[in-house]
Order: sequence, then structure tokens, then C-alpha cells
Amino acid sequence: MKIDWAALGSVFGVSLVATVALVGLFTLGVVSLTKQEAATQAGGSGTPARTGAYACFALCAAAVSYGIYLIVT
Repeated sequence: MKIDWAALGSVFGVSLVATVALVGLFTLGVVSLTKQEAATQAGGSGTPARTGAYACFALCAAAVSYGIYLIVT
């Protein structure tokens, strides 16, 4: 049995970058929702923050869906 260390390192690197990016994107969405609440309480509309949060969550859902698609096919 021979282990292809280059391929293993490549898979590790890509999965690490994808995980950090996905968690960062989700965190950005949660922070945007928090800013939207603060803007609403201060008398503003908060619509741009809410739109940005929904965009972040949609991108997270798209990335997860694509990952599931790759696993299934």
C-alpha cells in the first residue's frame, strides 16, 4: 500500500480553505443580521444589512448544495 502524500496534502489544503471560507461567510451573515437589528432599533431601515446577510446565507447554501452534489455523483 502506497500513500500519495501530494494528493493527500492537496485534499487537506482545499478542504481547509473551503471550510474557513464557508465559516467566514456564515459569520459575516450573522454579523450583518446583528447590524440590521441595531440599525432598526436606532430608527433606520437596515435593509442593506439584511440583504447582505441573505446573500451570505444563500452563498453558504449554494456551497453546501454543491458539496452534496459532488458527493452524490
